[in-house]
Amino acid sequence: MVRDLHRGRAHVPSLYAWRPTLTAPERKKMNKNLDLVPQGVAWEPGSGTIHAHESGATRFSTSQMEPHFRMKLSPKQSALVDALRSNGVNSSPVTRADIAEANQSLGKSPSVPSWILHDDARRAGRGLFHVPEVTGGEAPVPTPVERVQTAPAPAVSTAPTPTMCDTTLAMTGGESTSLIPSKMGTYVPFGHFADLDRIMSSRLFYPCFVTGLSGNGKTCMIEQVCAKHKREFYRVNITCQTDEDDLLGGFRLINGETVWQDGPVVAAMKQGGILLLDEIDLASHAIMCLQPVLEGKGVFLKKIGQWVKPAPGFQVFATANTKGKGDDTGKFVATSVLNEAFLDRFPVCVEQEYPSMSVEKKIIKKVMSSLDCLDADFANNLCKWSDMIRKCYFEDAVDEIVTTRRLVNICTAFSVFGDKRKAIQMGVTRFDDATKEAFVSMYEKIDAEVAEAVETETAVDASEATRFNLTTSYDQKDVVKSMGAKWDAQGKTWFVTGDQYRDNPAAWDAFSPTALMSENLEGTECPF
Repeated sequence: MVRDLHRGRAHVPSLYAWRPTLTAPERKKMNKNLDLVPQGVAWEPGSGTIHAHESGATRFSTSQMEPHFRMKLSPKQSALVDALRSNGVNSSPVTRADIAEANQSLGKSPSVPSWILHDDARRAGRGLFHVPEVTGGEAPVPTPVERVQTAPAPAVSTAPTPTMCDTTLAMTGGESTSLIPSKMGTYVPFGHFADLDRIMSSRLFYPCFVTGLSGNGKTCMIEQVCAKHKREFYRVNITCQTDEDDLLGGFRLINGETVWQDGPVVAAMKQGGILLLDEIDLASHAIMCLQPVLEGKGVFLKKIGQWVKPAPGFQVFATANTKGKGDDTGKFVATSVLNEAFLDRFPVCVEQEYPSMSVEKKIIKKVMSSLDCLDADFANNLCKWSDMIRKCYFEDAVDEIVTTRRLVNICTAFSVFGDKRKAIQMGVTRFDDATKEAFVSMYEKIDAEVAEAVETETAVDASEATRFNLTTSYDQKDVVKSMGAKWDAQGKTWFVTGDQYRDNPAAWDAFSPTALMSENLEGTECPF
């Protein structure tokens, strides 16, 4: 059915007698070798295929057209294959880094050439490509898909069964997404941001260990440096159970088949991305498998017999609350004493402090603005308060500390409830009762407005109070409602009038009533 003509071309007589269905890349290859008859051929943009519409047509035989998909390498393509062999690559698939190194040895740009990159048949996974010519084999043969319908059908997106799982898709639950972080509108550079910025700008492989107390912006700083440079960011949260498979990769069950899936470390190496080993001081001795990675030499994947070299631009950062020597304060439970040989492979270590008061004010005001609850006085008082507590902490006067992260959480609570004192109480509730009361009292000494409100509340005599707020749990709402309590939607609390309370005080004492002088005695229907 396929007739050879002059100069290696072929002619297809009577396209109406066949039903060929080709992908877009296959169509391009066919056009190089065949004189396709345009009549009766339709293009489906949605599915990327072409087919003939003649009803009752004979099915297309794949074997008849296979020879025309065989690619003969040009001199430049053959030179690349020879360079791969010279570099010790004797198996397929090959990595992006291998191809880049081969191109560099030829004095060319370290990139994957288009004849490999845009050939679907040569794709073997993320950063992996089929180049069987390095073993003396032939180029891969794409197989056309047979179609039986006589009219274009709606395109249905179906993912192909992977042989090497796509790292980005696997990490994000299957959807395609960018690994480049977005810039935070509330972020204010401080600390070692400029140092990390210079390290990343250098494009040198220079692993950096960032240590410091919790909640001072270590991880956020590295993320925002990546956002500034538009670099892919691979964050791995380390635990005591993190093992080699979690880091480097392993065999996974994907779509009913057991396939190899690169771990985040290998994915970052192949893409030349930024790898963050977050909370690395929680790691077990399994982390030692990363020693060659920290040396910039690559890593051998023994389960698939593949050596992975880092692509240009690959960088490693690590964060920790300790310096890898364990913790004797009781603050950071389960932190490990890391192997000195492992720590020594970080050429630079920086210690991140909490931001200065001036910087922290900028952060808090930006956060409040983003939440539509900007109160400059409240922001200033919060920063004074946190600074006072931190000084006490470092002098061993108190056992707890108010972090920048906790101040951001207090701002969020303030935007929700509109009550400064309540926001602070919610921010320190996790602490023990003595510490909680001490911290709230410290803030009241700074903010006269909050202190005055507290004095007003405590000065009210029960016999003169116009209202009593009740402390109730969610399970008690039906009880107090049946007893005649009303719901204050603005204050988010149940209450009774002064007269209701004084009629039967014992009935309400179980709900810790608070006496108030208030003109707001109108309740609303409880929404829950």
